[in-house]
Amino acid sequence: MARLKVVFYPHPVLAKKAEPVTQFDDALKKFIQDMIETMYEENGVGLAAPQVAISKRLAVIDVSEERNKPFVIINPDIIEKHGEELMEAGCLSVPHTYDKVPRATKVKVRAQDETGKFFEIEGDGLLGHCLQHEIDHLNGKLYIDYLSPLKRKMLIKKMEKNLKHRE
Repeated sequence: MARLKVVFYPHPVLAKKAEPVTQFDDALKKFIQDMIETMYEENGVGLAAPQVAISKRLAVIDVSEERNKPFVIINPDIIEKHGEELMEAGCLSVPHTYDKVPRATKVKVRAQDETGKFFEIEGDGLLGHCLQHEIDHLNGKLYIDYLSPLKRKMLIKKMEKNLKHRE
């Protein structure tokens, strides 16, 4: 397995709607494993392909406390949403920043697994938030896009400052 490089805002792939996955082969399975490894290395609970500069509709998620129950959603669509609440959000592609964004309290998603088989998953709490966050990535949307221009600008400055200190 190989660790992939996470790209940061304003990388152009992050603002683009990702392309559907059409090949369900060994190369896809290896890419999924690399994404899972990268998600764990970055201490994330989710990672979308555009975050590693690959414009494909695929994300990996693991919200388990033990960090041992990863799964993949390929070509996902939210088919049901219920309620709305403000939830704290952060993002590996906008590191060192957090803010509250509106999210449905519960979602139902239809997606494909690594073999192309369709399945449905329902989520609320952290899982529901993560599903919505990763699907936003596949649609070219970041959590900072939900914020006012002033708040977004402040968070981007904070991210840039923290990234400079890491170099």
